[in-house]
Amino acid sequence: MKQCIFTIALLSALAVAGQPHGTVQAARHIVLDLWPGGVPADNGVDYQSPANPNDVKPQLHVFLPSGHSDASRAVIICPGGAYAGLAMQHEGFEWKDFFTSRNIAALVLLYRLPHGHHQVPADDLLQAMRLTRQHAALWHIDPGQIGVMGSSAGGHLATTVATHAPASLTPAFQILFYPVVSTDSLVTHQWSCHNLLGRSPSAELLHYYSNERHVTPSAPAAFIAASADDVDVPVLNSARYFEALTRNGVPAVIHIYPTGGHGWGIKQDFRYHRAMLQDLSDWLEALTGR
Repeated sequence: MKQCIFTIALLSALAVAGQPHGTVQAARHIVLDLWPGGVPADNGVDYQSPANPNDVKPQLHVFLPSGHSDASRAVIICPGGAYAGLAMQHEGFEWKDFFTSRNIAALVLLYRLPHGHHQVPADDLLQAMRLTRQHAALWHIDPGQIGVMGSSAGGHLATTVATHAPASLTPAFQILFYPVVSTDSLVTHQWSCHNLLGRSPSAELLHYYSNERHVTPSAPAAFIAASADDVDVPVLNSARYFEALTRNGVPAVIHIYPTGGHGWGIKQDFRYHRAMLQDLSDWLEALTGR
């Protein structure tokens, strides 16, 4: 059953822990170069000796659940960083135990920064989708259950692929934390927009990357979470995307927590950390039964 839920979380804390789900065992860790045969649409960076430490080699860090032989779901995680860097820990690697303890493979994507080539980050995420599907049997992953997750600018990357990818590479679901979605100057995160598209992007580019405008009924189911007091990426990005999804009949939930600002990721000092993890856990369980 399709369901659309809008939640304003007015909670101070939850007694139910959201992080561990049973016993957390060490996940198997595999590292793949995204482009072993050569990187397309070169952005001018020498990844053997990059001048900017924020330019990391494009790789996929794969964390597989331990002790499971059945096909599991997988999520490709895109850290944020305004397309100028990557918040690899609290928006990337530190999520692995949450997912692997739920028999979900966690794949952290270290994607390239644009440097004047707006297509580069999406190229990397699409390649990560291809690699995951190619290795699905080996990794005991259901190729039809590979989703994406993104925070902040990583959320923009995730929604770009969720709304523009060919059918063969469309994610099965999307998880978004305080995402940049729109390029509308009234609500966008200007720094992310400038880093992706430059200072004077064409109207065509602005339209293409305003992802709320490209939602169709075939878009993947979505979990969205943000804070009402986010002054960096206005919560209207999340609200507009949620509205576009529901208007198109796409199953979606949105949780807007009253405080927290921007960039909390999986940090435990986020006031609604436990509530957020429980909300996500509940959604993932419901997604399994859909």
